[in-house]
Amino acid sequence: MKGRRKFLKKSLLSTSLLLPIASHTKPIFREYPAGVKPMILSTWNHGMPANDKAWQVLSETGNIVDAVEEGVKVTEIDLDNLSVGLQGLPDREGIVTLDASIMKGTGECGSVAFVRQVKHPITLARKVMENTPHVMLAGEGARQFAIKEGIPLEEEVLSRKAEKAYQEWKKKANYQPIINIENHDTIGMIGIDAEGKMAGSCTTSGLAYKMHGRVGDSPIIGAGLYVDDEVGAATATGLGEAVIRICGAFLIVELMRQGWTPQEACEEAVRRMIQKHPDIADIQAGFLAINKEGEHGAYAVQPGFNYAKHSTNEKILIDAKSSFK
Repeated sequence: MKGRRKFLKKSLLSTSLLLPIASHTKPIFREYPAGVKPMILSTWNHGMPANDKAWQVLSETGNIVDAVEEGVKVTEIDLDNLSVGLQGLPDREGIVTLDASIMKGTGECGSVAFVRQVKHPITLARKVMENTPHVMLAGEGARQFAIKEGIPLEEEVLSRKAEKAYQEWKKKANYQPIINIENHDTIGMIGIDAEGKMAGSCTTSGLAYKMHGRVGDSPIIGAGLYVDDEVGAATATGLGEAVIRICGAFLIVELMRQGWTPQEACEEAVRRMIQKHPDIADIQAGFLAINKEGEHGAYAVQPGFNYAKHSTNEKILIDAKSSFK
């Protein structure tokens, strides 16, 4: 609060130096709401164990960034998960490549894309945020940075489940994006602490049998993840190309900045996606959002998307509404 008053005082003293701002672009400055309760939200049913870990970390440390990192690390090593981590399904060359991003409500962020042999790409993304002047590292550069940071590289071998699925796919080797496998996909996690500070994380092994070198929305700040302490946070799941084309997470946060509820903003993002994709019947994508007041919402193109919520009084898996029934 003191920082906000100081900011407003400085702003008033320097008014003569500012150019006029049109009313429809005027920033909205919000008070931290009284009695905000901490909350963790994650995409899909694998968000339940991820939320448990995040909540534990938040309770112990009070650090929302630690919470969203440690939470999704649970999913990154879940051997039953075929869409996140090194056990995920490979690209068409039989190689697993990973994408991840992390962002604080202050605007600090980091991501890695097309990285190999790293068990926890979310941790590597955080190191990019905290230990480099960059936002994103990709491919071999990201791998070399991991080595420099003392992160051990894992043996490059497919998990038992992934190997079996890959060998079956190779019989025909037809490329078609496969989404929502076993009700799993990218895990995106967003959260707010008791002081109103926010953070988010997003991690994935990407589309199964993708072209080697393909990168989805998860490591792209503003597409798969966006967080702003003044407004709220949003994350995405599903076909990354469709999310990238509308800058989905950033769009949702900006709509909330204009006064839209998280639910309204998620629904509008899906509407815009549908407008830009005549093949929308073959696409699944969903969004999850929370605003500064702790209101949350979710919406998807197709049925089946769900998300996990953990708060002081509740731990629950919620089925999101969708455009198609």
